[in-house]
Amino acid sequence: MRTTLERHVCVLLPNKQRLDCTVTVRARGREVLNSVLRQLGVGDLQVFGLAALHDNEELFLDLDQKLSKYFNKRWSSGSLKVPFILFLRVQFYVESGLIIMSSRVQQLYYTELRQKVLQSQSRHQEDLFFQLAASALQAEVGDLEQADDGDGEGRRAKRPQRKHERYFLPEDYFPSWLIKRRGRDFLLRHSPALHGELRGLSHSQAALQFIKEASRLQDGAVTFYRMKREKEEHRRLILIGVTLKGVHIYQEVEGKQCFLYDLSWTDVDSFTFQGSRFEITPVGSLCLPKLLYYTRSAFHSKHVLKHLTDTHRFHIHTREAVSYLQQLENVHASQFYREAYICDTASLKQRLRCLNVASSMSDCSVAVESCPVPSKQEEEEDNGGSTSEAELWLDESEEAFVDSPAEVTWLAELVYGVSVDGALVLPSPHWAAVTMEMKQVLCRRADERMALV
Repeated sequence: MRTTLERHVCVLLPNKQRLDCTVTVRARGREVLNSVLRQLGVGDLQVFGLAALHDNEELFLDLDQKLSKYFNKRWSSGSLKVPFILFLRVQFYVESGLIIMSSRVQQLYYTELRQKVLQSQSRHQEDLFFQLAASALQAEVGDLEQADDGDGEGRRAKRPQRKHERYFLPEDYFPSWLIKRRGRDFLLRHSPALHGELRGLSHSQAALQFIKEASRLQDGAVTFYRMKREKEEHRRLILIGVTLKGVHIYQEVEGKQCFLYDLSWTDVDSFTFQGSRFEITPVGSLCLPKLLYYTRSAFHSKHVLKHLTDTHRFHIHTREAVSYLQQLENVHASQFYREAYICDTASLKQRLRCLNVASSMSDCSVAVESCPVPSKQEEEEDNGGSTSEAELWLDESEEAFVDSPAEVTWLAELVYGVSVDGALVLPSPHWAAVTMEMKQVLCRRADERMALV
């Protein structure tokens, strides 16, 4: 009786770890997510989502939907002996790893991004791959040993000894096409010099640098969905890439990706689907026609649209935090905070408490208009090609974010190195006040400093 009421779900993590969950046959995605949170010991996965393989494509789960919708008839006849596979995948990419408050989640993000870089086809950004490899080596290997120059002045920055040239495998740090283009010997000979230039950078700092550099890779921080130009076409030749700032569109030609469009959120008027028909309507000022493509089914269309909706919302809710972090990084780089940090701890704590970022953030401007709620029978038929339709209109209001240099500088020294595990209390499931949470963390850090005074 037990096996008919329970199902075994295996969640595969980016670091190849697997988490086993046992849920009821009526379970929804959120129950699996809660189990993953408990096993990882974190309060929020932040930028990650659970994905299922559906018709040979990974789709992010709607956590409020029953798992049976993603596994079809197999779910009803399953047992504890046969696991159902889900994947923990990055759902929202970031420009700065500091946005991710948990060190465990940040490490998972870095790990998945490492794999994305190895699969990248951005052949025109060859120099960036060498920088990424150097950052990854520093994050994973640490400082490269250097030879003593023998002049009595200790170790001096110089070309690493030849024995260090083969301390890594090029296949672990470079895409296969780049290895073929340059050759393994070339990569083994030149990479150590770039790695050596990062000497002194901690593992976590190097990982953050890798995340920042990878965001510049054209097809790195992107989630791809395959579509077709024509409904009856057997081969799906269009790739729709969902990024933090908008949508990339590629066409596959003989296995290679040809870049077609780079549409920011402000370049798009709406996304619309009706069944498998998926339309992207650019704003009139671009003078582009409607882009019409076809997904595998209405089920796919609905999930692609939901991912676009959630990503746009994430972009709106985090852009202030991103701007804030950019100002902090600029201050940190110029070392200005060392001169301007003139503030006693009590005053610092009071100012942290007075800041109310949530009140200054505009509401998300994403509006999703859909047809009436389908009946139970229609929901069940959605998997088999129903004519569901929905539309996402983008009306992104511009919001200025200005902090005086003083307000930036007195936080600059606190923000670097902050990494928090455990429960994070967020006002909404879509990061409606990420910056407020960051400042709450900093406030606790200030309280700890006061206790030491």
